[in-house]
Amino acid sequence: MIRIGTLIDVEKSVAEAVDQAAAIREAGFDSAWANQIFGHDALTLLAVVGAQVPEIELGTAVVPIHPRHPQMLAQQALTVQSATGDRLCLGIGVSHQMVVEGLWGFSYERPGRYMREYLEALMPMLRGETAMVAGEVIQSITVAPLDIPGTTPPPVLVAALAPYMLKITGEIADGTVTWMTGISTIAAHVAPRITEAAAAAGRPAPRVVVSLPVCITDEPERARDDINTALSIYPTLPSYAAMLEKEGVERPADISLVGTEEQVADAIGRLEEAGGTELVAAISGTPAEQEATFGFLGSLTS
Repeated sequence: MIRIGTLIDVEKSVAEAVDQAAAIREAGFDSAWANQIFGHDALTLLAVVGAQVPEIELGTAVVPIHPRHPQMLAQQALTVQSATGDRLCLGIGVSHQMVVEGLWGFSYERPGRYMREYLEALMPMLRGETAMVAGEVIQSITVAPLDIPGTTPPPVLVAALAPYMLKITGEIADGTVTWMTGISTIAAHVAPRITEAAAAAGRPAPRVVVSLPVCITDEPERARDDINTALSIYPTLPSYAAMLEKEGVERPADISLVGTEEQVADAIGRLEEAGGTELVAAISGTPAEQEATFGFLGSLTS
């Protein structure tokens, strides 16, 4: 059975995020996820949330890697593991050229190379081993394992969409977490590529975590218009535009799960058949629609 999670609203205060995560757990969801944009630091937020809200898995979707050296991220992730009782799922990504170069001043040249070297440094440290990476763009050398006792390595998911990124993710990491990627593209592109790479590397079957807008509504056209307005930036970003093109659509609403309970349940079934192991719902719509969607999705996990 496909697992179902949803997003924590990172624009709320920390106290409100704790309350929201508690409500997500009480509703029956398998996981709660925080994104990293221009609000709270996702990992710090989840450390606080997880220390107060038990049982539910907590994920980042996703933490950009360029501003964080692999050792710093490993230390932070293992600290979150310690605070939450080993319930972190660490989602990471290379972000976008306009952010990495235009806002932060880092090079975005060959992001696949950057991610490979980053994972080669990060994964051993999370496992309690030393890192010895002196690559083209990443140097990460530790003289001893990180001293954060009583923790287990969190699963690491990469926001992998391009073929090479899916290949290295399957070979080194534990799975992928996607955004703006439709069900047909999961079936024909994402799931088979990452699964094949993991199998060739002798690794377990990868997690394929798919985040999409979801709305239970009896006004689907208006709901889709609202989604397109709210998410209008994403078709302008090359990596997401490429995924929409693969799907044969142009707008975010075209890949969203919108409609009646039966229609949304059918789409979730198709996502599972496509190779998705988990849905992370970006719940949208009017307040009443969001409440209905939240309740319905929670009921599917019980």
